[in-house]
Amino acid sequence: MPRYFIEVSYKGTAYSGFQVQKNANSIQAEIEKALSVFFKQTFSLTGSSRTDSGVHALQNYFHFDSVQPLAEKAEFIYNLNAILPLDIVVKRIFLVDENAHCRFEAVSREYNYFIYRDKNPFLEGRAYYFPYTLDVDKLKQASKLVLLNKDFTSFSKRNTQVKNFICDIKKSDWILEKDTLVYRVESNRFLRGMVKGLVGTMLRVGTGKISLETFEEIIKSKDCTKADFSVPPHALFLMKVAYEIF
Repeated sequence: MPRYFIEVSYKGTAYSGFQVQKNANSIQAEIEKALSVFFKQTFSLTGSSRTDSGVHALQNYFHFDSVQPLAEKAEFIYNLNAILPLDIVVKRIFLVDENAHCRFEAVSREYNYFIYRDKNPFLEGRAYYFPYTLDVDKLKQASKLVLLNKDFTSFSKRNTQVKNFICDIKKSDWILEKDTLVYRVESNRFLRGMVKGLVGTMLRVGTGKISLETFEEIIKSKDCTKADFSVPPHALFLMKVAYEIF
């Protein structure tokens, strides 16, 4: 059966995450409903990257199978977006190899976490207001320590079903971007709550609450109770999912 990838963007504020859940609305549920309404058939989507409640995405993917010819038709995209809520948009639908898998064939995912330090109403809701003294150099040093490690058990929330906690971090840095301080991290995979855990714990380094040595000890401890997951989700964006197949 023909297989399609669907590229989407969304503001995650109103949703309990990316994946379908019982008794809570999700990005997947809304897109499956829109597809079913328009094409008059049931759709079951597989997602490339699960984002948690309140997290946004500039680019994410699903795949699905359908006997209907759906790819590269502008009217399909227009009508689906008319059905979808304003905070979710379908950007394109395209045909792929019938064995292509949007999760397993993704080679990397990149997240950005945005922080602003001076009150700014135009950043409210899409960045974390953090008006405290920060040592940005210490943040940068902490981000480089992330690159030196593979096991991120300490930054995975409990009750996860993963078989291991090994991640291949390709990028980890803090940059100043206009009015925000941004943590950029790219990896082949991410664990549940991992980016928030990294950001929250590095902010403790930047405010002087813990040392760089302690941060490194937290990484190596493989103990999630020592990390700080308390930063809010609304400042976290999945920026892109990369593939070699297209």
